[in-house]
This record gives sequence, structure tokens and C-alpha cells, in this order.
Amino acid sequence: MSAASSFSDRLVIVVSGPGGVGKGTIVERVMARDDGLWLSRSWTTRTRRPGESSDAYNFVSRDQFDSHIEAGGFLEWVDFLDYRQGTPLPDPPPGLDIVFEIDVHGGLAIAEAHPDPLLLFVDAPDREAQRRRLVGRGDPPDKVEARLLRGDEERALAVGSGYRTLINDDLDEAVEAVLAVVAEERRRRCR
Repeated sequence: MSAASSFSDRLVIVVSGPGGVGKGTIVERVMARDDGLWLSRSWTTRTRRPGESSDAYNFVSRDQFDSHIEAGGFLEWVDFLDYRQGTPLPDPPPGLDIVFEIDVHGGLAIAEAHPDPLLLFVDAPDREAQRRRLVGRGDPPDKVEARLLRGDEERALAVGSGYRTLINDDLDEAVEAVLAVVAEERRRRCR
């Protein structure tokens, strides 16, 4: 069975956005409120940040990651800054829609594998707000600057790529907005 056919009957929701915009927190809260969703947990070779949940990603070694690549276990993967991250082939329980929290490049790869995904781009109100959030979560100065530049690239790529942009200026409002868009999409698809 191909990766695309394993989830072709589901609503596929891709949540992307630069580091520090709050997409992980939004996804976590949306998942807690909608029991019709299943989160595909990305793999990464980076180390956990201070205070980061151990299940935020599948934290693996570079060797484990490379073995998974060789086994064809990823929908997509990328070298990101100084580490690798990737989206494993999904294996959701029956009847649940799939959420991918991945970068824009990964989201576009999902869009190639699955027709008509719901693409959501979460952003901070402005670049300075993103900088404050990155510093606030403990990213070192060199990583903050690298993530800001990467964020600029992701914003440019998301424009015109089918992504709907959502500004995370207020966390509760952003969560409500995502839940509303998911409900609207389910109605649209006559689910």
C-alpha cells in the first residue's frame, strides 16, 4: 500500500510555521479538544530543549534516523539547521483525521502525496514577537537568528502555495480559529 493510499480517506491537516510562533502549543490544545484527530509525531535528531515534553517529537539518534530513511519509513525528511527531522509514514487508528505539524517544505510534500490537504500556516504577529518567543524558550542567539532567517524563507514559500495564514496573537483565539477551520473543512467534505 502506498503512503498516499494509507490515508486517502481522511482529512489531512498540515500545521506549519516558523519556530517560535506557537504552532506546537496550538496543535496540543486542538488535539485535546477534538477527539477525531490523530497526531503524526515527527522524528528529529536534535536534543530536547529545556522544559520540552519528551513526546513533542520522536527524539532519535542520527543512526536511527538514517536507518529509517533507508527503510523507506518517511513521507518526507529534511536537514534543518544542524539536525534532521522527518515525517514518518502515518499509521492512524481507523476513523481519525490526521494532523501533521511540519515545516512548509514538508507540508508541500504531503500535498503532493495526498490530494486536498488543509494547509495552515501559523505565524507570530511580527518578526520581533517571534524573536522574543524564541529567546523566551531558551534558544541560543545563533539559533534565534538562524530560525528567524528560516522563518522568512517559510513565509515566502507559504504565500501562494495553498496555505491559509493564521496569526497567533492570542493563543485561545488561535486555537478556536483552528478548530473552526477544521469543522468547516469537515462540513465542506460532507463528513
